[in-house]
Amino acid sequence: MPTLELKKEMKNHLKIWNLKCQYDVPFSFGLNDPQMSLQCSIDLVDCVGSRHAEKMLLVEVTLQDGRSFHGTVLNADLHSDIAIVKIKSSTPLPFAKLGISSKLRPGDWIIALGCPLSLQNTVTAGIVSCVDRNSNDLGIGGMRRDYIQSDCAINAGNSGGPLVNIDGEVVGVNIMKVFAAVGLGFAVPIDSVSKIMEHFKKKGRVIRAWLGLKMIDLNDMLAAQLKENNAKFPDINKGILVTMVTPGSPGDLARFHPGDVVIEFDGKPVQSIKEIIEIMGDRAGVPLNVVVIRANNSRVTLTVVPAEANPVM
Repeated sequence: MPTLELKKEMKNHLKIWNLKCQYDVPFSFGLNDPQMSLQCSIDLVDCVGSRHAEKMLLVEVTLQDGRSFHGTVLNADLHSDIAIVKIKSSTPLPFAKLGISSKLRPGDWIIALGCPLSLQNTVTAGIVSCVDRNSNDLGIGGMRRDYIQSDCAINAGNSGGPLVNIDGEVVGVNIMKVFAAVGLGFAVPIDSVSKIMEHFKKKGRVIRAWLGLKMIDLNDMLAAQLKENNAKFPDINKGILVTMVTPGSPGDLARFHPGDVVIEFDGKPVQSIKEIIEIMGDRAGVPLNVVVIRANNSRVTLTVVPAEANPVM
């Protein structure tokens, strides 16, 4: 299992979490270029000063067979802890096939590969516990993140390693665990990693649109409770409820109010936050029409211009 060591001359540009990356894996994730390797965690660094300082990071890559290479971090996304490292090898490097994480269902068997506590070639098995655990559930602030939750044994050294389905396809990148509990591990879905790769190729960085709204998905029980507490709450049980508006944010400038229920976004009916995120994509700076239902069933159309999210949010 490869390890990564920071070049000394780069330390002035980086906040160092670990001098060695214990997370890399001995193959690339679906990259057909035999000289390319996808480094799947950047927990070891945090950029200071320059927004693109992560691109300057030089690393030493040691493969499982003992060979060492000079590597360059081509790109990194601090929000997701996903990065790309390139090495030049005179012989082709093996790579793993990517699966489709959206096809996973709770109860599916999966395997986690990694190097926990420096124990190389460790494989653990488990099942998918939840396919769309979001960062708010875990108490993680900032922009929403979605994870695959599994009960595979994951420890320090598994982060950055692949989560694999029974067909041998990579469906996620293991990234963290809950230390106060057993069997609570989380991985970035490989579908998300693929989108990040496309952003890297097209624009050199990942662009995320930001509204500055805290929202929750509305359901029958929640709508009934809100209606019971406030008779003016709209007669609707599907949509996305706005619970907080950040002052000065795009949502604030568009005049969103707490209690608004979003039912249409950019001309498309929506019932979940995930749908809004997918519709926005990277369209920061693009005006989008949003239909909301307010107190006393008042229907209002707002125009919001999403801003580009801070990459470390």
